[in-house]
Order: sequence, then structure tokens, then C-alpha cells
Amino acid sequence: MKAYVLKQYGAPDDALELREIEKPIPKDDQVLIRVRAAGLNAADWHLMRGDPYLVRLMLGVRKPKAGIVLGGALSGVVEAAGKTVTLFRKGDEVFAENDVSLLGAFGEYVCVPEKLLCTKPSNMTFEQAAAVPVSAPTALQGIRDTAKVLPGQKVLINGASGGVGTAAVQIAKAMGAEVTAVCSTKNLELVQSLGADHAIDYTVEDFTKSDKKYDVVMDIVTTHPIAACCQVLTPKGIYVGAGGLGRGVWIGKTWDHLMAKLNPFNRRRIAIIINLASSKYLNDLKDLIEAEKFVSPIEKSYTFDQVPAALKYLEEGHVRGKVVVTI
Repeated sequence: MKAYVLKQYGAPDDALELREIEKPIPKDDQVLIRVRAAGLNAADWHLMRGDPYLVRLMLGVRKPKAGIVLGGALSGVVEAAGKTVTLFRKGDEVFAENDVSLLGAFGEYVCVPEKLLCTKPSNMTFEQAAAVPVSAPTALQGIRDTAKVLPGQKVLINGASGGVGTAAVQIAKAMGAEVTAVCSTKNLELVQSLGADHAIDYTVEDFTKSDKKYDVVMDIVTTHPIAACCQVLTPKGIYVGAGGLGRGVWIGKTWDHLMAKLNPFNRRRIAIIINLASSKYLNDLKDLIEAEKFVSPIEKSYTFDQVPAALKYLEEGHVRGKVVVTI
């Protein structure tokens, strides 16, 4: 099978090499998937770059471990199932967020634990389904599980036009919130089409200097100090940080989040989201998708031989919605 192997940390053309490798064999609790599409996420280029250094603890400190194939979000067709697998069989159409120790979506075949697998939504293509894992579960965990958004609450999403942001807008709206989306001029129409009640153009207005108050601020791009974001919260409001990696030599934005959380002068709640892979979140999202309350806005679709180009575009940081690769 063909796969993009991470041979070193760095830019896509230097770090990735398309190779012929052995097709993986599923363990008893795993399913072998013929990958049909891969969804790209910020974590992919962070792992590829080894930036911040914190991510190298997972893949290798000085250089990547041998044989690593990146890509955590995928959709495809079940090729084979392990002995203890009961929910899936050959021919099933599925989507998944793979464990960081396995990854593998940038290859023709990948093994995924049964507990991370979900049946593909009936009203989505493989490309659309591959765009859901990682980003949408992050938004779901932030909006529903951490902020516990209630109908009528005011939710502001900073960085509303990217993968996590577009998902957060739709999830908050589905939960009955009044949603304010912060993005650039060219993306105002996109976020409004996804359900945002209000859209703020950050090139014109700084939301942290407004008199408006919000019950939830979900911050994906961390373009403002956390203290400034907390100033626009109601007394019982909560700041949810979902952009913890960021750029930074050692641990990215994680230190900023921790210091803000420990600041004794801060009177607002602060929570940091670390996405947890689970079929539970994908099943919940599948329900929203099939109820036509959630879509995957895909800006660009690349072919398998264009994986480096797709990652290069993603890394530029101005993606509208999602980028996917057809395998």
C-alpha cells in the first residue's frame, strides 16, 4: 500500500515521503479500513513540524519514530475486522478519529480501534464525513460538555470560520444559543450561512473592547489576551480555550492558558479543551448531521498525490471551513 511516511520534522515537502509499505493487520479489537478520504486538521501540521516541542513526546524527541503515517481524521470502508469486533463488518462505510498512537489517514489502509469508529452519516459523502472528526468533536466538547450551553445564552466564537469554529457555530445554534461569530471580512457570509445570529469583522471591530457581554467565549485562535476575553463575560460566564497548541517553541499557548487559569485576580471561569477521541462524540454529531443541523463546509479538496500541498495550504492558517484529501 502507499502512504506518506514522516521521515523528519519540517515543511511538507521535506518531512513527508510517499512510500510503499506493508498493509497493517488489525488486532483483535481493531478494524482495517480502506481509506477513502482524510480530513486535515491543525494537529497534522503541528505533528509534522514537531512544533511546539511538546508534541514530540508522542512521536520522537529528536526525530520521528520509524514508519509514522500522519492523519487522524478519516472515512472509508471496512476491509476486515478483528476477532472481538462486533459492531462492524466488511463493506460498512465508516468515519473515525484515530488514536494518536496509530494515526495513518494519509495512507491507503489504516487500523482503527472499534471504540473510535462510527458508521458514516447516510447523507454525507466520504469527503464530507472525513471533515468531521477532530474539529467537530473539539467544538462539541467545548460548547456542550464544558460550557454546558443553555437555550438563550449568548455565545461568542473567536475564530469562527475555521474547522473548529464552523462546527462550534452550528453546535451552539443547535443548542438554542444566540451566536456571535468573529472572523475576517471574506468569511462573514459563511458564518451567517451556518446560523450565526451576529458576525463581527475583526478587521473593523475588536470584540474585547465592546460593552456587550457573553455567557460563553470560545476562543480558537487566541488572538487576544485571555484576560481581555474574560472582560466581555457575564459574572458567571466561562472562557473556553480550544487553541492550545498555537505556535511556540516549547508548549505553544498551553502556558498562557494555565497561567490565566491560576491567576488569583481572575473572577471568571476558564477551561481548556483537549480533544478526546471517542465514537461517542461522532455518534452524537452523526445525529445532528442526519437531522440536517450540521454540515461540513469544505473549502478545498486535494488528491492523494497532493497531500504535501494540502498541508502547506492548511498551515497558512486562513482555511474557510475544512480541507480534505481524497485517497
